[in-house]
Amino acid sequence: MNTTEEIKKAVKESYTKIAVAEKDEESCCSPGCCGGESTAIVVDMDYSKLKGYNPDADLNLGCGLPTEFAKIKEGDTVVDLGSGAGNDVFVARAITGEKGKVIGVDFTEAMIEKARKNNQKIGFNNVEFRYGDIENLPVEDNIADVVISNCVLNLVPDKKKAFGEIYRAMKTGGHFSVSDIVVNGVLPEKIQKAAAMYAGCISGAVSQDEYLQVIKEAGFKNVRVQIETPYTIHDSLILDYITSDELKQFKASGTKIVSINVYAEK
Repeated sequence: MNTTEEIKKAVKESYTKIAVAEKDEESCCSPGCCGGESTAIVVDMDYSKLKGYNPDADLNLGCGLPTEFAKIKEGDTVVDLGSGAGNDVFVARAITGEKGKVIGVDFTEAMIEKARKNNQKIGFNNVEFRYGDIENLPVEDNIADVVISNCVLNLVPDKKKAFGEIYRAMKTGGHFSVSDIVVNGVLPEKIQKAAAMYAGCISGAVSQDEYLQVIKEAGFKNVRVQIETPYTIHDSLILDYITSDELKQFKASGTKIVSINVYAEK
């Protein structure tokens, strides 16, 4: 899996399966993805207590709670990148209220369909789900007061282009808060090339320093990590791609996979 087209195809196929699966089936970044045991464990990610939470929209795909750190205000226009079935969109809508607007963007058609059906049940007239690619956002210039995203930007092959699009879409004075997976160290080459691990939010992750540098180069200011949480992958999943000896070397290397929530302003 070397080309952008191959990466995007793998991600779309994976998330289409999640979108059409039954609610109790496991999802890609959730426990059980790609194996019988928990793929990853991220603490303190309980949406159920948040105002606006909709269980039908929660597919357990996140790696953080970006809305909790996003400083969304009543009346804001919010854009959610990789909105899935609408989980963060509905939580953001509870904060913006009737005077605001929330736009969810996703490039998996089945997710857009699922999100729109969820919204039909609720009846919000200021919530919209648009089909599109984060590298070419289907939104106007300077439209967003706040941009959020939850464990999605690591799936985008061209992160420089993605953050450039976020900058374009954001109002001057606006800001973003995104949860994502980064790597402190180097992943084994076999994991980097595995399609399932890419769609599972791991092999598409770059180093934390590189991630923050891309954001700064896009023009954002006041870039800071709001929270950092260890992200644990069970050995059984990794052993699908590397040998036991390679696993020992990987652990000895000190490489850490981390969930971070990043804030930045335009």
